Amino acid sequence: MSSTPHLGPVPRRITVDADQVHRLVREQFPQWASLPVQPVAKGGWDNWTFHLGPRMSVRLPSAAEYALAVDKEHRWLPALAPRLPLPIPTPLAKGGPGAGYPYSWSVYPWLDGEPASADNIADPVRFALDLAGFLAALQRVDTTDGPRPGQHNWFRGGTLRTYDGQAQRALTALGGHVDVDLAREIWQSALDARWDGAQSWFHGDVAQGNLLLIDGELAAVIDFGTCGVGDPACDLAVAWTLLTADGRHAFRERLSVDEATWRRGRGWALWKTLVTCSSTVGDADEPAARALRVLGGIFSEYTAGAVRSPKP
Repeated sequence: MSSTPHLGPVPRRITVDADQVHRLVREQFPQWASLPVQPVAKGGWDNWTFHLGPRMSVRLPSAAEYALAVDKEHRWLPALAPRLPLPIPTPLAKGGPGAGYPYSWSVYPWLDGEPASADNIADPVRFALDLAGFLAALQRVDTTDGPRPGQHNWFRGGTLRTYDGQAQRALTALGGHVDVDLAREIWQSALDARWDGAQSWFHGDVAQGNLLLIDGELAAVIDFGTCGVGDPACDLAVAWTLLTADGRHAFRERLSVDEATWRRGRGWALWKTLVTCSSTVGDADEPAARALRVLGGIFSEYTAGAVRSPKP
């Protein structure tokens, strides 16, 4: 369900409707031809998502760039799933082009739950600890032959410098709207934070739409299209974009995150938020207000840390 900003031009998306999906299923998986197909509300940006009967879903990449993740997901999600403490999507079948649709696509089991939000998390600290436990388990999985950063995941797990131009353009657009000097300082701090090169698995888009809750508790993690092997700091962005201050502290402690990794994680959150803010300047809707709240939280957390640890 990713809608995270991407590097470079926005991919040219195609549309898919339920009738087209039903034709694809009927032609390629006749054993499911009798099942109804219905679009999923808020089914995401990278993929069009449809219910297939009551217990399955169909995911179809919305652009050629997103289709690069399909083979990766079929190769690696079945290997990751048994090593993780929460359910993740594991593909049941892979379809190919047909019925006027040009890319590979997937059938998955349906995972129950509602997307996480600040309002529906029952216990923010427990949620943060459960999420950290999931990410810790993911980071322990053997990385041999795992997919390194590239176009398939928009270079998640690589250096933040890949996104410097995008961040700088956002900062220019936000002049007079936010504290750009402070934002530049935080961004530079993230760029200067060295990675020790120890690679691990990462999800790549740990965002509220990809974290499912049941009764207010974390129940599943979905959408591994940006997963890979590299610097896991990108998965820390959620500490600022969703977690409370207490949850953020518990999250960092559970993952034993060192200062340099934390600064890079803050940089990922800042990049994502700056791009969102710059694209919603002047808007009065909730997404714009939320982005500004997240930015304010990044500023406050950074400033409080600077006060506790003054520069020599």
